[in-house]
Amino acid sequence: MVQTTIRSAATFQGIGLHTGARVRMTVRPASANYGIWFRRSDVIGRNAMIPAIWDAVTPSRLCTVLENAAGVSVSTVEHIMAALAGCGIHNALIEINGPEVPILDGSAKPFVSAILGRGLQELDEPVRCIEIIAPVEYREGEAVARLEPAMALEIDFSIDFTDAAIGRQHKRLSMANGSFVRELSDCRTFCRQSDVDAMRANGLALGGSYENAVVVEGEKILTPGGFRRSDEAVRHKMLDALGDLALAGGPILGRYTGNRAGHAMTNKLLRALFAQPEAYRIVECDEYRSRNLPGAGVRIGDIPAVA
Repeated sequence: MVQTTIRSAATFQGIGLHTGARVRMTVRPASANYGIWFRRSDVIGRNAMIPAIWDAVTPSRLCTVLENAAGVSVSTVEHIMAALAGCGIHNALIEINGPEVPILDGSAKPFVSAILGRGLQELDEPVRCIEIIAPVEYREGEAVARLEPAMALEIDFSIDFTDAAIGRQHKRLSMANGSFVRELSDCRTFCRQSDVDAMRANGLALGGSYENAVVVEGEKILTPGGFRRSDEAVRHKMLDALGDLALAGGPILGRYTGNRAGHAMTNKLLRALFAQPEAYRIVECDEYRSRNLPGAGVRIGDIPAVA
């Protein structure tokens, strides 16, 4: 399989979930081996280019934040990164005129729809994957994030919430053959109303609403229409995990297991992986591996219908 980029630019406008800032973001084509970069078009006099790579992640409890050496950052990148990875995009320049990626409907579906609507452009360079050859694990109390060998990327995730509207959920999926687009791309951010109230009291979640998150409290689902899927919550955690794993710098061939894991833990797992050179190797994707990458063979018709 050769590397790809988006065929023509796709533009999105909306607000940031946490900052409430209104932004305009454009995903543009890029050349082979470029990777994924963000450019803050509103930043003058400092380096505005921010690489979408694991060691540019800066600590944040609520989302994934990337920051360059000049202190210029962009936050909540996980959904657009998941969309790029799930559609098989390896190279892109993302121009944004504010500090946070727009949340849109709280899922990756609007990004996926635009990317597949524009189409993919093949580039004359092979895809290089990160093959997991030995288990790597990161733990914090009962929370666990783990990578281990597998023929293709698999995500196995478990959550356990006291709120009866969510409760315990578990799902395992191979990301091959467009599975991300069909099974995960439409699944939205979720949160408790009490957490939203606490965050807003501290100047956070300023752009949150029932239009871009599923809000619950105990056994009640406060967002009109409720969940799109009965297990939408764990599916969204899997979406987040794919977006955070996409910061590895290439597609991962391995099984990711997350139990009560979040953005920070997945990044710490990547840091643990790259600190152990014996646990992975960089391989050029042959025909078999290429067929099992997340974006291989994906079609616009794979996008789930959403009421």
